[in-house]
Amino acid sequence: MSAPDDETQVALSIAVLTVSDSRTPDTDTSGQYLQDALLAAGHTCSDRQLVRDDIYKIRAVLSRWIADESVEAVLVTGGTGFSGRDSTPEAVAPLFDKAIDGFGEVFRALSLAEIGSSTVQSRALGGLANNTVIFCIPGSTGACRTAWTGIIRDQLDSSHRPCNFVGVLRTRASQP
Repeated sequence: MSAPDDETQVALSIAVLTVSDSRTPDTDTSGQYLQDALLAAGHTCSDRQLVRDDIYKIRAVLSRWIADESVEAVLVTGGTGFSGRDSTPEAVAPLFDKAIDGFGEVFRALSLAEIGSSTVQSRALGGLANNTVIFCIPGSTGACRTAWTGIIRDQLDSSHRPCNFVGVLRTRASQP
């Protein structure tokens, strides 16, 4: 999982998915934060969508992006809690080839300092599917900021040491 040998930042193609029954494109502050943050880091936003919290709608969008060779990473915000229709983990986890167990663990550790024991209600998760890295983050803009600045930004930065996901993502093009 190491980065390319040179120090040149590799721009990734990243899609953003907001899972919500109540937000609209105009009120989606979390999806907007993630899009702005990835663009500021030098990446491109290949697509951005908002879907209702429905397992099959989530899977449909993610499956298209996972199959699309141009999409290298996906940021999913929303649907990771325990209330009502929250179903992002149930929708996404079966699509993973490999889980990134440490993502949820580190996210909750960082979040503990911000929201206390309420962090145990976060079911943030990450994984790889067809060499596409997927990070699922709670729906609040604060949680998106915590995940981006504390974990995701570095893991999508080809110059981050000792390791990052860019090398793994870039192996996709060389597979038969």
